Amino acid sequence: MIRARPLLPLFALPLLLAASDAPAPLSAKAVKELAGRTAGDPVSCIQLTRIRSSEIVDATAVIYKESPRRWYVNQPDGGRCDMLNPRRIIITRTPSSQLCGNDMIMIAEADSPITYGACGLGKFVPYTR
Repeated sequence: MIRARPLLPLFALPLLLAASDAPAPLSAKAVKELAGRTAGDPVSCIQLTRIRSSEIVDATAVIYKESPRRWYVNQPDGGRCDMLNPRRIIITRTPSSQLCGNDMIMIAEADSPITYGACGLGKFVPYTR
C-alpha cells in the first residue's frame, strides 16, 4: 500500500520564502534618524552620481543622502550586517554608475587599512521630507 506524504510542508514553503523577503524592522536609532520623513516604494538601484554622502546608522541600516529632501535607506541583505558600525566607512566598487541590491560593499576602518569584510545590499527605500 502506498502512503501519501503530508503536503503541509510543501504548502508552507512559499509562505516561509515570502516572509523572508520582507525587510526586517529598522532599529530605533534608524527610525530616529528618519523622523519627519515619509517612506516610498523600494527601488532596486540608485544612481551613484546623485549620492552626496552615506552614513552607517548601525548594523541594520545605511542611509544614502541624495539631497536634504531625499534619502535612501538600505537594509543589508538578511536584515543586518554586524560589521556595519557608525565609526567605520563603506568602500563601494561597481562597474556601473548604479548601486543595486545584491551589490557588495566593503566595510573598513576610517583611518586605517583594516577591512572587516563585505555585506550584501538589499533594496533601497526612498525617504522624503
